[in-house]
Amino acid sequence: MTALTLLAYISAAILFQVAVGVSVALWRRAHVAVPATPVAPVRRSSERLAWGGWRDFRVARKEFEDAARSQCSFYLEPSDGVALPPFKPGQYLTFQLVCGATDARGVAAPRSVIRCYSLSDKPNASTCRVTIKRATAPPNRPELPPGVSSSFFHDSVKVGDVLSVKAPAGNFYINGDSATQAVFIAGGIGVTPMVSMLQWCLAEQPTRIVHLYYGVRCSADHAFKAQLAGMAASNRNFRLHVVYSNPLSGDVVGTDFQHNGYIDIDLLRRTLPHGNHEFYVCGPSAMMESVVPSIVAWGVPISDVHFEAFGPATLRLPQTPEMVVAKDERVEADIRFARTGRTITWDGSDASLLEFAERNGIPVESGCRSGSCGSCETKLVSGEVRYSHPPDFEVSPGTCLLCVAKPVSALVLEA
Repeated sequence: MTALTLLAYISAAILFQVAVGVSVALWRRAHVAVPATPVAPVRRSSERLAWGGWRDFRVARKEFEDAARSQCSFYLEPSDGVALPPFKPGQYLTFQLVCGATDARGVAAPRSVIRCYSLSDKPNASTCRVTIKRATAPPNRPELPPGVSSSFFHDSVKVGDVLSVKAPAGNFYINGDSATQAVFIAGGIGVTPMVSMLQWCLAEQPTRIVHLYYGVRCSADHAFKAQLAGMAASNRNFRLHVVYSNPLSGDVVGTDFQHNGYIDIDLLRRTLPHGNHEFYVCGPSAMMESVVPSIVAWGVPISDVHFEAFGPATLRLPQTPEMVVAKDERVEADIRFARTGRTITWDGSDASLLEFAERNGIPVESGCRSGSCGSCETKLVSGEVRYSHPPDFEVSPGTCLLCVAKPVSALVLEA
């Protein structure tokens, strides 16, 4: 027997032993219970965490949503290409902008501004959308300047520009665990979070009945007109009520809009079916101050009335047992605004120091109105405040966020 032949026999024997070993292992795996090896849970896409701090987004597209071209949608894509986490429909994005401005001498003085804008589309892994209305001076105050941030978006932001954006935030969003009929009530640009909620409901809860009451002056201001009409035509559980307060001569009732006048409790009583409803309200101050208290007075539990105002709005809600404030929480205190030199007594009737300042004509910067963006951060010279809920924004020592703060004692504020 040659050495080569002997090597061949040895190799064959080794291969035979390996084959037998594999066969036995496979038989044992098929017939003997083996404890499972623990496996780390796989995080679903819906569990992805939002990003921290500022993130760069590229403007992918701009699109006007109304005939007057005063309401423009900005489609944003993350510059890093990483998929976006889902958000709660109704939430907003916070933007850090550097807006062009001039000082009293006419010298360029760029101004850093933080502003919040509602997301106006359902969650999407690749893009997000905000819709921004150009803020002009009120008709009765033409001397006032136009909105700084909205003018910047409309006039300066171009496709391809990169913007710094914070993750979606806010406490105004759809209750996705409920099957109760949802009633969305929007005035003007307050329709943007409603469109996000509506699109999500139609996609994720197609059997849930939803109503949208949308009030504008006329067809020129009617945003998302074709989109809303198309959704109403193709979804039997979506009931659309468009209300024009000052229709144009060519606006046709039944085609362009369903009701003439304003959204009020009488319209809701006439058109809503009997039963339980969850209300979501967003719009200008006058509408909020009229509609929200009327809904609560109608007997709707305050827990089923969700609202968000843009601009100052002081809501005087009827007292219910769940809204009664303990006597020891009521504080009467003198609030001194150092910059303006005014001292005003806080009587506890305002929801926050921001609303208190606005009601008394104290100029204060604001954005989210929920403790997330930091726009209203103000130096607290003396005194103590408490927060209605823990702010998302990291408050610097010696300052407070007026939008979610109430006084515990007399205050001196640098405002």
